[in-house]
Amino acid sequence: MTRDKPPHPRPTGHVIVPAAAIGGLSIILVLGLELLKVLDRLNSGIARLVSQGETVFPKHMPGWCLWLAVVCLPLLLAAAILGTPGNCKRLILWITAMVVISAWAPVLHLAAHAPDIGAPWIATLWAGICSLVYSNNHRMPCDESPTRSHEPR
Repeated sequence: MTRDKPPHPRPTGHVIVPAAAIGGLSIILVLGLELLKVLDRLNSGIARLVSQGETVFPKHMPGWCLWLAVVCLPLLLAAAILGTPGNCKRLILWITAMVVISAWAPVLHLAAHAPDIGAPWIATLWAGICSLVYSNNHRMPCDESPTRSHEPR
């Protein structure tokens, strides 16, 4: 007796619905952390790190601008990671997004703005982790190899 093994042990993954779910849950996570005042402590820690002790900033970013980043970044990053073929490329995409967001802090400090990047940073961190886990546990449509036209029929 032989056992028939399924050709793909992982279930087929999708892009749009999981990306929306991952992005939405990242936004909800950040909202919860904001309500618990965890982001205030994180932002003050980032400010101390960037300004080397001085935490008085004459300007602040508008709240809508930060929350626009919190809404857009995890949704777009999750869609980009789930739509990119190859685990190495997905990891590079996530690390690049984290580096870009982390680089906002010194730039905002130089512009005399408070470096309140905790919310977008956590949302992007969580969306990237969840997207990488999802893409590793599912067979993504972009990972399937194209059929070769020169194979004999």
